Amino acid sequence: MTKTYEFGIDTFGDVTVGPDGKLLHEAQVIRNVLEEAVLADEVGVDFIGVGEHHRSDFAISAPEVMLAGIATRTRRIKLGSAVTVLSSDDPIRVFERFSTVNALSNGRAEVILGRGSFTESFPLFGYRLSDYEVLFNEKLDLFAALLNNESVSWEGQLRPPLKDVTVYPRIESGKLSAWIGVGGSPESVIRSVRYGIPMTLAIIGGDPRRFLPFVDLYKRAQEQVGSEPMPLGVHSPGYVAETDERAREELWPGYKAMHDRIGAERGWPATTKESFIREIEHGSTYAGSPETVAKKIAATVRALGVNRFDLKYSSGTTSHEKMMKSIELYGTKVIPMVKEILGEKEAAA
Repeated sequence: MTKTYEFGIDTFGDVTVGPDGKLLHEAQVIRNVLEEAVLADEVGVDFIGVGEHHRSDFAISAPEVMLAGIATRTRRIKLGSAVTVLSSDDPIRVFERFSTVNALSNGRAEVILGRGSFTESFPLFGYRLSDYEVLFNEKLDLFAALLNNESVSWEGQLRPPLKDVTVYPRIESGKLSAWIGVGGSPESVIRSVRYGIPMTLAIIGGDPRRFLPFVDLYKRAQEQVGSEPMPLGVHSPGYVAETDERAREELWPGYKAMHDRIGAERGWPATTKESFIREIEHGSTYAGSPETVAKKIAATVRALGVNRFDLKYSSGTTSHEKMMKSIELYGTKVIPMVKEILGEKEAAA
């Protein structure tokens, strides 16, 4: 038995600066993300995920529409969300939209379901934050039933029951690929296994090995329910440049802008250059030369037993031009180096 690996990229469509140093309009950012995805397809990246947000610093609020545009310009790269905020959406509409992207892309669509790290979508779409838990649990239950690609009969608390309902367009062959984005709670890990939907861990800070207990729980839960082994994904931020020094220099302004903006909302102190470097050297920011980033990714893949690693390549206001170079280096240099370190296909443990 062999183990294969996939290496992807993620973006939230961060609003970036243009050549004049001013923030671009969201419309231009969306067009830039399309070009970034086309480049990723050309240089051998396996997957691109686009996040859903409803705030001024991120341009993508409708990931499926973004992915539909990418589908018509790409050939082989898998297309997914990172994440779809299922709690404030309708599971049937989510399935319909991703099934449409799946048709346009000849079977390349994937949905990563999650709660999201921001809450703007709840009041925007008329949901109460007090229903946070029940909304996700019930909507995930319905979405999991839809994944069987058959007529559905379902009943819950928050919507009228469904009786022998078929959702169109149907998946042409097989099932729609789905993941559950997990931030690191045991309940989320168990939920992933219970529904048979693979887990992808959002590791955005600290030593990635601190997630080993959740990986062990994931494996034990699969053994207890008698399921086939499920893949495991990881999403972490990073940036690739020609040298370590250049990567740090180019990433720092956008990194600081993003962290300080979000930190101000959440009561965090301003980030420092020291903490930035500490995250690069000992944490979960994969920034540096191709060699440095490849070694760090390979170490995480081995430590956690990961099947897919996704690099969140956008970081605050970091420019489109710099991100294009980072994507090019990731596809042409980092991914081949990681595969070489891992032996291309290792015997599964």
